[in-house]
Amino acid sequence: MKKIFLLLLFYAGFVKLNAQQIYFPPLSFNANWDTVSPSSLGWCLPEIDSLYNFLEKENSKAFIVLKDGKIVLEKYFNTFTKDSIWYWASAGKTITSLLIGKAQEEGYLKITDTSSKYLGKGWTDCTEQQENKMSILSHLTMTTGLDDGVIDNHCTDKKCLIFKANVGTRWAYHNAPYTLLEKVITNATSVTINNYTSQKLSIKTGIYGLWYYNNNDNVFYSKPRNMARFGLLFQNNCKWGNEAILNDTDYINKMVNTSQNLNLSYGYLWWLNGKASYMVPTLQTVIPGSYAPQAPADMFAGIGKNGQIVSVSKSKGLVVVRMGDAPTNFGEVPTLFCNQIWQKLNAVMCNKTNVDNTINLKENLTFYPNPSKNELIIDNPLGLELSISIVSLLGNIQDIDVINNKINVTNLSNGLYFLKIKSSNKTVIYKFLKE
Repeated sequence: MKKIFLLLLFYAGFVKLNAQQIYFPPLSFNANWDTVSPSSLGWCLPEIDSLYNFLEKENSKAFIVLKDGKIVLEKYFNTFTKDSIWYWASAGKTITSLLIGKAQEEGYLKITDTSSKYLGKGWTDCTEQQENKMSILSHLTMTTGLDDGVIDNHCTDKKCLIFKANVGTRWAYHNAPYTLLEKVITNATSVTINNYTSQKLSIKTGIYGLWYYNNNDNVFYSKPRNMARFGLLFQNNCKWGNEAILNDTDYINKMVNTSQNLNLSYGYLWWLNGKASYMVPTLQTVIPGSYAPQAPADMFAGIGKNGQIVSVSKSKGLVVVRMGDAPTNFGEVPTLFCNQIWQKLNAVMCNKTNVDNTINLKENLTFYPNPSKNELIIDNPLGLELSISIVSLLGNIQDIDVINNKINVTNLSNGLYFLKIKSSNKTVIYKFLKE
């Protein structure tokens, strides 16, 4: 009996020790935040300048890396500081996802409820039958079936919300149905979105910020460290220390796991890494592989316009935050930019955290010039057998021949394209500009 008691005592102490492994900064404004030096983690210090130079070149304003809650890297560029305010853009969708889960937990709504229960009948230009099939869940998963190809897919007016496909049969990155989740929350709870965010999130975690309308979009603004706090919250399964911000573990798991069978890399408004395929905004093309092969397979991220990124890897104990202006040629939701940041960070960490540690196509293939007028040249030093196609922004695929490592692009219309290169079972996607 005494041995059993001692074992239980040891186990309780072990659990308590593990629970304290993640550090949580104080809630007070301007509180000191514990740090850990890169050298103590065995990181490659000479590579840090290369990372910062890349970030500065790509118009970054703030960059933070947390290791189990403590700041390892923190860099601000030009006049931007830790107290500067910046927007999250679509990275803020992840906050809305959390708040929907909280409203459900408190009994204000169910995600299986029809959208019209909170938005009123006739909130779209669809038939009543079509509209009644749309639920809160279809907003969270980007599967409402509403047409994202309208002139302004941020427009939430009825005339802009047009039927395209049956609910659940088409994944499309559509801002308007997402934005309307704010009205779902406010109508369900009878509390404004700013007050609800403050009550359920900010006061308990120090993640202070403000929702502010920019044209049709309701965008969250905060300091960079508050975005880092949010990543830390999700690293710890929506608990701030020992206090659960959201208790519904089923909903928490569904937020950061595949939510439908169309875009495997999308949860409840979170982008998921390490999946068999992914889709990107404006395209209906399913692209093989992970969207960020240089990042850990378990990484998930909030990714917004102009490269607002909060990404989390529980297995590595890392939270990575980037805020700033638009990086070069990366599109509305710059998943490829997220991948490049992890690639540079891997060098700093002196190890590989990526999905596949075998031959890395992006490290062994390059192409130039970009932009290109007449031809692209593929540099293939390992002599890999390649299958190459070009995909337009409309999703049109054109298989091409490579002659003497050269691709003739003269007949392409001017604009942005994807260069899809496959070797064996691995695929890489590059962007290039035809001018």
